[in-house]
Amino acid sequence: MCEPVGVARDLDGTLDDAVDAIVADVGFTGVVRIDLDGEPVCRRAYGLAHRGLAVANTLDTQFGLASGAKGFTALTVMSMVERAELALDATARSVLGADLPLIDDRVTVEQLLLHRSGIGDYFDEDVVTEPTDHVLTVPVHELATTEQYLAVLDGHPTKFPPGERFSYSNGGYVVLALIAERVSGVPFHDLVAQRVCHPAGMHDTAFLRSDELPGRAAIGYLHDDGLRCNVLHLPVRGNGDGGIYSTAADIHALWDAFFDGRIVSPATVARMVMPSSEASAGAMRFGLGFWLDEVGDGVSLHGFDPGVGFVTVHHPSRHFAYTVMTNKSRGAWPVGERIGALLDTRG
Repeated sequence: MCEPVGVARDLDGTLDDAVDAIVADVGFTGVVRIDLDGEPVCRRAYGLAHRGLAVANTLDTQFGLASGAKGFTALTVMSMVERAELALDATARSVLGADLPLIDDRVTVEQLLLHRSGIGDYFDEDVVTEPTDHVLTVPVHELATTEQYLAVLDGHPTKFPPGERFSYSNGGYVVLALIAERVSGVPFHDLVAQRVCHPAGMHDTAFLRSDELPGRAAIGYLHDDGLRCNVLHLPVRGNGDGGIYSTAADIHALWDAFFDGRIVSPATVARMVMPSSEASAGAMRFGLGFWLDEVGDGVSLHGFDPGVGFVTVHHPSRHFAYTVMTNKSRGAWPVGERIGALLDTRG
């Protein structure tokens, strides 16, 4: 359903029709939610969560977030920093010991958070442009726990000296998960639930196994048509770099809790949304676990995997947020861009 309310009047009551038109043009399946001035004004579900059984996507469907999980990892790590359980200048080596010997001894937790560690990446997006082309070096069912990821993290030479520049790193965020788990003594998936999901009231968010998805979780499809799903293309259970499942309502609860200081303190929030790196000239900036608009105070999380697409954007000063989630490999980003342009008309 789409629910225009009072705060959407400046869009002349056209918000629901505009979103439907965008979705139809893109051929999108999934869920769209838009909040204006803190109120949900548009909530729409499209297409099928399970094509074989003709089960429709609903507002309560759980979708994979792919790299959107990196924000959860960063929040978990920063909660440990706040509690003096971990330091930003702590080296990865101080926790890893003899494991992953190709990681430079100087790499710090902060550099891993900022994608400035220079470590070799098991899924290097500078090399792999099509996620469906990527083949994991171990059977996907053997990647269920954080420690099991050592098998794919190992053996990748350093790309550049620590701190030299920004280079987006999936492996770096799994290393962060490994550090958090070893330091806390709590399995990483449980630690995220304790430090992020519970304080934010996110009851439908968890690292689900792709080979035993519950009834409300959408199956990720590789193509616009057909039944081929992503179960052989991704680790059976995600980790620090991606793979958590959530709902649109939970994502908006995350934004509220984040900026209210209920996950980490307001001072830490300010640190996490402070621009530290630019991905490339004229591109988005990056803070600690969150993407930042090139100008202004827009904060976002993005995710793209085979059969998964996710974009969520929050503009604190302009009082709007939106989330786009899909169970196809394509569609979330173009829908998100056009919704963002639509909301820009609010001034």
